[in-house]
Amino acid sequence: MNTQFQLLMRDATRLTQAGRLNEATEAIQRALEGMAAAAGMPSHTVDGEAFEVNELPSGLLGTAQPAVRPDASARQTSCFSDERFVHGGMALQYKLYQPAGRSGEALPLVVMLHGCTQNPDDFAAGTGMNALADELGFVVLYPAQSQAANPQGCWNWFEHSHQKRGSGEPAALAALTLSVIKAYGIDARRVYVAGLSAGGAMADIVANAYPDIFAAAGVHSGLPCGAAGSVAEAFAAMSGGSPDASPLKGVMKKRRGAAQPEVRAVPTIVFHGDRDHTVHPRNGEQVIAAALGRVAGQPERRRTHTQQGMSEKGRHYTRIVHDDHDGAALAEHWVVHGAGHAWSGGQAAGSYTDAGGPDATREMLRFFLAQALAPGA
Repeated sequence: MNTQFQLLMRDATRLTQAGRLNEATEAIQRALEGMAAAAGMPSHTVDGEAFEVNELPSGLLGTAQPAVRPDASARQTSCFSDERFVHGGMALQYKLYQPAGRSGEALPLVVMLHGCTQNPDDFAAGTGMNALADELGFVVLYPAQSQAANPQGCWNWFEHSHQKRGSGEPAALAALTLSVIKAYGIDARRVYVAGLSAGGAMADIVANAYPDIFAAAGVHSGLPCGAAGSVAEAFAAMSGGSPDASPLKGVMKKRRGAAQPEVRAVPTIVFHGDRDHTVHPRNGEQVIAAALGRVAGQPERRRTHTQQGMSEKGRHYTRIVHDDHDGAALAEHWVVHGAGHAWSGGQAAGSYTDAGGPDATREMLRFFLAQALAPGA
């Protein structure tokens, strides 16, 4: 990231905090234009194309049957491959990690959405997700945002065309996920999505736009879906949280005269540092509030448990667990004290990591693997 870009974005943040949104928008546009010019790319994001991914293929949530792929039965080593996916005119590069010694099993899938300026390799290295995939036995999908779609490689969570079912990046990511489920014999009942920062914001959008695909979501240092509808609003939300953030509505569309189905609430785990100066910690609280707001039934029948703890390396945290009267997890909020905008418990090999905090990767997988979609969900 060049110095001029950093200075302009710092000005934009200062102007946003002062309520001077028009000037902040101009500063952001100058920063993006400079970045795009340096890379020889257009200085705008690509609007999402409207294409539908509304129904799972019939029987996909039944008993998963492993797909037969070349040399799959003989593979005894892990595989981290580069792939490309095209859907509705939108192309996505991605990497796929398959753990060693698991051929023939219908494994869970974790979709990992990187943050701005990151890429799949960087994100994999920082989170240590592939090593945990070897240990616990799951496949990891790392979609890559292109600089053509966003000069900083950010998922466009702040644009209306990328915030709903059947449109833009959420639809492309859902279609990619379904393609991987089918091609690799994934257990479709156990598919999860997680992300950091802009990737965390998009993970919240995708999971709640497609609750029939994703059994649970993880949002690290991210924002709630609906937090912003423009770049200026995005900076305002990042600076202090959005007063208008609310649960995504209408994700299950009424069509062909069918009755509107009840929207499934997606269990969500949140990690956020309370010294995060890039995305205000209030956003983590709002992700949790929105997740609980989607839960049907009476709020008084839910339970909340709060635990104070300390990581092995001395970082204090507060863990707040929300469950129902049967003990089923609804949401879990980890506030990492003294931590900034970084993946908690991450590794120095990747960017935006904090090795001192509790292990967000392992805690997210614990939370994920306790969730599964019901057959026919």
